[in-house]
Amino acid sequence: MTQPNILIIMVDQLNGTLFPDGPADWLHAPNLKALAARATRFANCYTASPLCAPGRASFMSGQLPSRTGVYDNAAEFASAIPTFAHHLRRAGYQTCLSGKMHFVGPDQMHGFEERLTTDIYPADFGWTPDYRKPGERIDWWYHNMGSVTGAGVAETSNQMEYDDEVAYHATRKIYELARGGDPRPWCLTASFTHPHDPYVTRKKYWDLYEDCAHLLPQVSDLGYDAQDPHSKRIFDANDWRNFDITEKDIRRARRAYFANISYLDDKIGELLQVLKDTRQEATILFVSDHGDMLGERGLWFKMTFFEGSARVPMLIASPDMEPGLVTTPVSNIDVCPTLCDLAGVSMDDVMPWTDGESLKPLGQGGTRSTPVAMEYAAEGSNAPLVALRDGTWKYIRCDLDPDQLFDISADPAELINLANVEKHHEALTQLRAKSLERWDLKRFDAEVRESQARRWVVYEALRNGDYYPWDYQPLQKASERYMRNHMDLNVLEESKRFPRGE
Repeated sequence: MTQPNILIIMVDQLNGTLFPDGPADWLHAPNLKALAARATRFANCYTASPLCAPGRASFMSGQLPSRTGVYDNAAEFASAIPTFAHHLRRAGYQTCLSGKMHFVGPDQMHGFEERLTTDIYPADFGWTPDYRKPGERIDWWYHNMGSVTGAGVAETSNQMEYDDEVAYHATRKIYELARGGDPRPWCLTASFTHPHDPYVTRKKYWDLYEDCAHLLPQVSDLGYDAQDPHSKRIFDANDWRNFDITEKDIRRARRAYFANISYLDDKIGELLQVLKDTRQEATILFVSDHGDMLGERGLWFKMTFFEGSARVPMLIASPDMEPGLVTTPVSNIDVCPTLCDLAGVSMDDVMPWTDGESLKPLGQGGTRSTPVAMEYAAEGSNAPLVALRDGTWKYIRCDLDPDQLFDISADPAELINLANVEKHHEALTQLRAKSLERWDLKRFDAEVRESQARRWVVYEALRNGDYYPWDYQPLQKASERYMRNHMDLNVLEESKRFPRGE
């Protein structure tokens, strides 16, 4: 089997409901639409956990947070957990990352042989929640509604600066790969931070959505008192009482979010154009870590299992998978085993401890009945929440809250909790049994609390005295770039030209 080159394009906080079959028609995303036309499109793909670091650790490893121990945005991703980068590299791939992955801890590589940029978020334990203090807001890093009230136009920002750099280094890397200096197959991951809030965008993209008909949520703010218990905790964590959110704010925030999808589309177009110009073939995966509620029900950002937050887009363009729409519920924890399957790489050594499964059969007309599992044990929760997406059902359980049961096909907005409706008692009983078989929530809660307590001690200790950061420091070997006196100029100029002799 010829091992394919692999290009992974990951984005951050992209709402999967905007990708019913590739990008929605009204989105200005020509490059993603062209990619979707030749890809297997997963309409019902879910995150393993609706928060950056836990969702990404699960995406890379094929394991849920309860296995990885990455419960929140400050939980260490252990070096002993194999990722798709480890599996592919072990099988002979060169592996490279340009952009965000939010690794927490001293290991900032996790199987990548090369990393081209630093991360946009901190690698230490400073963002650790604390279940010992329920309801506490840690103001300096918790989300607040300022991202909504401050939405609008800017020509640069912290996040634009970052994603511009991610795209630059990724395109340079694709050129380098084309020159053939390394005969190994390659796996390049380009991971962007948009359209993650703050909702700030460049004017050229803002102007695309001046007459957009989708600037208001389908489900307006339900009001605090009508929210379920976890949604109330998210409202409180986001400091909603200190902000007056107007319809104008909502329109501007959503407009900027949609505009940033178009910004990303341009970046993705750059990558795909260089791939085409350098005549390289690659399997292409497009995916997000989690979604964004975008004001639906009055909720913003993520941290919930509702569709806007938990559902993500996923496209796979591979010669071993047929283009078309797959509606079977799947997860981004399926990425690791899928990439290994497409590359002919065995995961047998760790499959007993892997939660994901390959999507390759679904891209060849196969079927699947395994429920999709999700977990959340980070800020805004006072105990772990778990969910199953099984057929048309979504079941949510937390020891602090009443059960929730939604029929997604009949109630896509998830407005009707059927957990106490007699005619759905059998479905509830079956799903609760599956959930109880999978999760011991008391043990899960105890493990999260132990992890948090340990990290608070370590973080406070390490910030006392001389501080050595774990943040990844990109290394550029200046003496190996361009022309130096240990190089033969004639050989250099020929080897760096692509294509040659034309």
